[in-house]
Amino acid sequence: MKHTLHHRNVHRGSYPLDELALSSPSLKPFLIIKPDHSKTINFSDPLAVKALNASLLAYYYQIKIWDIPKGYLCPPIPGRADYVHYLADLLATDNDGVVPEGNNIKGLDIGVGANLIYPIIATRAYGWQMVGTDIDVVSIKSANTIIDSNPILSSNIDIRQQVHQKHIFSAVVKADDHFDFCMCNPPFHQSAEHAQAGSQRKVRNLAKNKSKRGSLLSPSRPSQALNFAGQSNELWCEGGELQFIQQMIAESRKYAHQIQWFSSLVSKKENLTQIYKKLRELGITDVKTIDMAQGQKVSRFVAWRFGA
Repeated sequence: MKHTLHHRNVHRGSYPLDELALSSPSLKPFLIIKPDHSKTINFSDPLAVKALNASLLAYYYQIKIWDIPKGYLCPPIPGRADYVHYLADLLATDNDGVVPEGNNIKGLDIGVGANLIYPIIATRAYGWQMVGTDIDVVSIKSANTIIDSNPILSSNIDIRQQVHQKHIFSAVVKADDHFDFCMCNPPFHQSAEHAQAGSQRKVRNLAKNKSKRGSLLSPSRPSQALNFAGQSNELWCEGGELQFIQQMIAESRKYAHQIQWFSSLVSKKENLTQIYKKLRELGITDVKTIDMAQGQKVSRFVAWRFGA
């Protein structure tokens, strides 16, 4: 059991790979038998990880058709689900401790990406209405393709393109919109070079861990290079996540009456000091920092609002 995950997260247990392969046969070629006769996949193989994601979405969320364009981010679903579940807990604090469900709850996902993961989890786990925004045309097309391919999503998710690349909320939040929350997983890196260095560190760490456990490379892909996908707008922006979140805070004042809770993931704990400072500058005192953990990795999101 992954006891550090949220108690409502369906991914707390180990992956039921045999059952996942039944729900999504494309996973089967990537299954590897370990020395103890249990099964796994090669997590350094992006095709294997994408097949695992597709099977998880089919098995737990009834998403029968899911794919992303080559080179786009393929997120780890258990951690993404935690953000949604902890946001549900936050909404419960304004609902007599009861997690609100149904399409009367409306959320906004800033930077929805080609994978549509947050809206899928939010609408399938809680029945919420979701709006996803992105600046990338390919991501918009991919997200809409996933919705069109899965009728259970079509009435609950709307995708909007952000045509003003220097703004976050402008143009995608309409005058008559009212959201219970917004969520965001901002670009972490501050430059393309910084993003490349981060990917190389992941490669080294995976290789180090793999040498300790024994090789898990698929026999059919013995020489496949390790790589971590992601387009430039998914991985980095000028100033990295700190500058992005500071801009998000600055813009949020204009939408204080349309969005109840603003929130963003904060990957780097050291950025919290400057984020709190920016919130204080705007006189925002209702601030929550929610810690989350996926195994040894600790993450968090910061949520704020202008008035109860």
